[in-house]
Amino acid sequence: MNYSAELKKFVTSQYVYSAIRITLATVLPCLVLAHFGILKEYFLFPLGTSFVALTDQPGPFIRRRNALTFAIICFVFVALIASLVMHIKILVLSEIIVFGIFFSLIGVYGQRLAAVGSLSLVVLAIFIDGHLTGANIFKSLLIFASGCAWFLLIFLIVTTIQPYKLASQMIGENYLQLAEFLKIKANYYQKNPDFNKLTTQVIAKQIEIKNLQEETRETVFKTRVIVNESTTTSRLLMLMLLNSMDLHEKLMTSESDYEKLQKSFDDSMILVNIHDYLNLLAEEITNIGISLQIGTRAKPMFNLDAELKNLNHHYFELRNKELTPDSLEDFMVLRQILMRINEITKEINEIYKVFSQNIKLAKSLSTGLDLKKFMPNEEKLNIKVLKNNISLSSSHFRHALRITIALLLGYSFSLFQLLGIGHTYWILITIVAILKPAYSITKKRNLLRLYGTIAGAVIAYGILHFIHINQLLFSILLLSMIMCFSFLKGRYFWAVLFMTIYVFLSFNFLSPGNVDIIFRDRIVDTIIAGIITSIVAYIVLPVWEHTQNLELMKKSAECNLIYFQSVISKFIGEDFDIEDYKVKRKNAIISLANLSDNFQRMISEPKNQQKKLEVVHQFVATSHLITAYTASLSQYVKDDEKFPEIDAEGWSKKIESEMQQISNLLNGDKISEALKMESRIEPEDSSLEDLILKRKTELTETESFDRRDPDKISHLTELKNVHDILELIYDVAKEQRKVIEKYKSESADTEISKPIPQQS
Repeated sequence: MNYSAELKKFVTSQYVYSAIRITLATVLPCLVLAHFGILKEYFLFPLGTSFVALTDQPGPFIRRRNALTFAIICFVFVALIASLVMHIKILVLSEIIVFGIFFSLIGVYGQRLAAVGSLSLVVLAIFIDGHLTGANIFKSLLIFASGCAWFLLIFLIVTTIQPYKLASQMIGENYLQLAEFLKIKANYYQKNPDFNKLTTQVIAKQIEIKNLQEETRETVFKTRVIVNESTTTSRLLMLMLLNSMDLHEKLMTSESDYEKLQKSFDDSMILVNIHDYLNLLAEEITNIGISLQIGTRAKPMFNLDAELKNLNHHYFELRNKELTPDSLEDFMVLRQILMRINEITKEINEIYKVFSQNIKLAKSLSTGLDLKKFMPNEEKLNIKVLKNNISLSSSHFRHALRITIALLLGYSFSLFQLLGIGHTYWILITIVAILKPAYSITKKRNLLRLYGTIAGAVIAYGILHFIHINQLLFSILLLSMIMCFSFLKGRYFWAVLFMTIYVFLSFNFLSPGNVDIIFRDRIVDTIIAGIITSIVAYIVLPVWEHTQNLELMKKSAECNLIYFQSVISKFIGEDFDIEDYKVKRKNAIISLANLSDNFQRMISEPKNQQKKLEVVHQFVATSHLITAYTASLSQYVKDDEKFPEIDAEGWSKKIESEMQQISNLLNGDKISEALKMESRIEPEDSSLEDLILKRKTELTETESFDRRDPDKISHLTELKNVHDILELIYDVAKEQRKVIEKYKSESADTEISKPIPQQS
């Protein structure tokens, strides 16, 4: 592992940048207040700052600004109501019900408002018993509101000074994820690879890439300064994002029959050489990503042309020694893989050229695309959407009920003063943090929260026991805050660990000498909240992942069919719209990632809720292959070369009929005899077989030691690969149909689908 690169990736990421901004915005007022000796009295100021800061989700400036403003209004309103009714228990229970349902339900409008809703419930937990409010409620609320407004001011200043920073960092992260994706793909070429493990890793990485691409598209395509202003930076960022999406597709096109490839070339070093070269390419992509995050121009790390020439040399040496009529088709597959690698190399070199281009060229750049078509779908702020989700059939409403019931239990439990519970707020905060719509996520976060709290508490206890220098403790506090906010999105255990440390140190500065009480309260409260969330998540209207399988499978099958139709249309001779193709490619990748993500969560659920796990797993794997093979096929439609030897129309009917049968089975529709007949069509590619036979005869009659141009590939090799890809798509689609038939046959004891007719 390149530890230097890993450190740079982390330090230059949007998460660390955001964490430093939040920490400074929170801590600087604390220093001023501490200087005047009024920090304890005005502690609500930095508290309000940190709460609003945590609602700031990546995205376009206007949406972030509006969300922060809405968060301030919600926080102050919740704090006001909680402070006014805190002594009337029946009203406290009522506000928990109203706020619990409302602020959980606004998550229907997307992650941004879901974050506002969650933090509003945290504010409720903080103010529910009045221990931070003091005697003068309105003074406390004014201080809290000022702290909230302080972060909004910081946000406006920073985004005005650095309007492109977030977009640049997010695009950089896209490249970093692509580099990790390529490293996983490279491992298919190492000695004795674990194919099942690698396939799982590829699918998991696809989910990450999909989620990040959606966030990045929203940030870039809806940021006016990037889309509308013709500055060098805005145009370069737009081009870099679109290039990253094209590069993603190119990386997907390297899908092959790896097991057969390993058997064919097991005795040579060529696959290891490919593995090493792909890792070099991954390092270059990482370098591009880090440079984007920093905001500097990237320079190549290696001489890729020389390295690629060396790789081609190894291939031709092997080819000239071992090419026989029997191994001809294996070498054709390997030659095609090398051509794909050559295209990826060219793409990376082009990206470097974009980085180093002059201003005049940058201003001439244009995507020519309707960017609105590439935007992720989201619910508009319409009251009807909220009303329509007030139903037990809505997963959002069921989650809102779970949150509300858990908060009521947590609050009621704290009233009995069992186990010496000091305050209510930590139990309620922990419930809000842990309890998520998906049971699998709740279960995982529950354990991570417990382990992180215990580990952080032990470390903090040791720090406070052995270190008594305030300057050093303050430095540790700052570092812990930065690390906590940096890890909050992706590494929850570490986020909780550092959060526990900085909470301990914060309370120590406010009330020195109470470390034993803090230690006991945090662990006891976390355990209580964990037990409550576990029970509620399992018992109260749970939404199990298997109930989502059928709809996600339908969507994936539909998008894969449409994606394939878009690609095969070029071979048939129909008009090929590049923009329409890219939209369909995006939809296919997104639907595949959604299905894969659902399956990954399903694995973490109780065994009795893992309905037909193996069947769903097979469907996910075959969907991944269909998408990847279609992406491979798409590489042959980017130029004007024709393939008349391929019966494209026959293959189109054959494959589309098989894929249409999958959709019909999933939707419970009948399958016509005509559709079944089309799937049995035998495409007339006989001329291809004649050409291959002729080439084998040539090899038998004459010895061939000629070197070929590494930048060119024979028409026969391309024909063979187009044919093989079409055959692979058909075989996988046929296998997937059988998977769905099995899915149907096992549907009698499930609640997720209606009867599906089985194909005869």
